[in-house]
Amino acid sequence: MMLASQDRRGFLRHTGLFGLAISALTFLPRMAHAAWNKPAFDAKTMADAYKAMGVENPTASADVTLVASDIAENGAVVPVQAISKIPNTTQISFLVEKNPNMLAAAFDIGPDMLADVTTRIKMGQTSNVIALVKADGKYFTAAKEIKVTLGGCGG
Repeated sequence: MMLASQDRRGFLRHTGLFGLAISALTFLPRMAHAAWNKPAFDAKTMADAYKAMGVENPTASADVTLVASDIAENGAVVPVQAISKIPNTTQISFLVEKNPNMLAAAFDIGPDMLADVTTRIKMGQTSNVIALVKADGKYFTAAKEIKVTLGGCGG
């Protein structure tokens, strides 16, 4: 009888630990995942990138903030952040006007996520960087020129 009692306790302990581990996973913060739109990432002009993304008539908005340094010492790693205060934001993208490929990064934003994305992009030369936000099927932008002192993209 002693063996059956110990087996049951071990089973209950392992089941309880497993349940605790699963419930702990539900409290982890949700992460934004990069969206993959191959034609947009392959676009060589801003017009082609916008077309591949379905963007028509983007509007500059004070509710979109692009945070980045004025000067990037190394174009291979340029930190940028986009913050959208526009309700129902579903996507945030970064485009670089003078890069060989305009679209540098695109992130889908879920309904319960904060529309605030930070990443690092490559820049081949001094250029305007555009934060493009999709909200309620419309597109909004913020832009900033970043001076690059050491190239990172080549091409």
